[in-house]
Amino acid sequence: MTTLVILLFLLFLLMGIPISLVLGMITIVYFLLMGNTTLLTSTPMRLYSGLENFGLLAIPLFMLAGELMNGGGITTRLVQFAKVFVGHVRGGLAYVTVVSNMFLASILGSANAQAAMMSKVMVPEMEKEGYDREFSSALTLASSIVAPIIPPSMIFIIYGTLSGTSIGGLFMAGIVPGIIYGIGFTALIAYLGYKNNFPKSKRASGKEMLRRTVQVLPALLVPFIIIFGILSGAFTATESAAIACVVAFLVGTFLYKELHVKKLPQILINTVISTATVTFLIAMANIFGWMIAFEQIPQLIAGTMLSVSDSPFVFLLLVNLLLLLLGMILDGIAALIILVPVLMPLVTAFQIDPIHFGVIICINLTIGLLTPPVGTGLFIVSSIAEVKFERLVKATMPFLVMAIAILFVITYWEDAVLFVPKILGLSQ
Repeated sequence: MTTLVILLFLLFLLMGIPISLVLGMITIVYFLLMGNTTLLTSTPMRLYSGLENFGLLAIPLFMLAGELMNGGGITTRLVQFAKVFVGHVRGGLAYVTVVSNMFLASILGSANAQAAMMSKVMVPEMEKEGYDREFSSALTLASSIVAPIIPPSMIFIIYGTLSGTSIGGLFMAGIVPGIIYGIGFTALIAYLGYKNNFPKSKRASGKEMLRRTVQVLPALLVPFIIIFGILSGAFTATESAAIACVVAFLVGTFLYKELHVKKLPQILINTVISTATVTFLIAMANIFGWMIAFEQIPQLIAGTMLSVSDSPFVFLLLVNLLLLLLGMILDGIAALIILVPVLMPLVTAFQIDPIHFGVIICINLTIGLLTPPVGTGLFIVSSIAEVKFERLVKATMPFLVMAIAILFVITYWEDAVLFVPKILGLSQ
């Protein structure tokens, strides 16, 4: 029966059925084949109970904050700020894309949302300057993976909720890895720029630099308030998302004067649609995880891994390989919800810091946005930037190799991840 369920799972995926529906369908099919009516009748209750967590409220609030900042002209000013400082060097706009994504990561927290938005903004600009559309699209997509790493992060919120790990600690742990990714991508751009003779923009005047700096200061209020509030204990990560919405609204409406009342209905609609998509996926993945727990698959996997080696080094290597493979066929959030209950007992057994492990698992699944055949980021950017899927995959390969190389550095350099949480007393 287990073999049949696995075959049906793969068949549904190959048919192109959304992963959220596949998870729910497979669970129902399994319960029907078992003939266990008790589990079947308890499924609706399980769907709702999986969403009854205060921490998950941060997801729609951070999504709303991102929409408000985009509609209020805050994201545009962040890009312009980056451009006046690094746009004049060879490959300047490519550096601007990376730096802008790092700024926006402190606001949006969603790689898919960031990839979609930056594809609209940066790809046409880079093409005007003489960059290949394929390279511009690949860079935009790859740079967006810092969004779930630099706080605030939707995927950290979900991991923290599932594992009982400090969300504030996870947020702080993402800062250094996010910076390392930024440095890695800029080093790759420097190499490619030298090799392919990338174009450069005109140097901005000192007056223009000062003007852009003054303009961007209100935009930086949002990430500053989020981080300062969490660290000071003034509010939780969830409460900080609500405050971020208020600040984004005030800045966009009264300082930049671009957030008009007529924009609000569309902003709210976009937030509701995005929230509904993520929430439905979480609910379906929750009942799928319930089915896996019922079959004692976590214990089976734990026993198998412990029989292979009792070394944390080998365990983390196996986890990375497993997650990179699963990231190719599963949505990151779905995989996270399924795998965290499976892997957390092993994390405890190997005495691995749960914050460090959270960063590893979240980066792994975020890299899945770049990997075919189910990399959602590839489909989003391919559609928006109007680039053929196979050409985008090819152009993304150097960035994918760099992303995986940095992943392994972060995996085995624990202090890079826990440096900030330890200073702030947030490490567990």
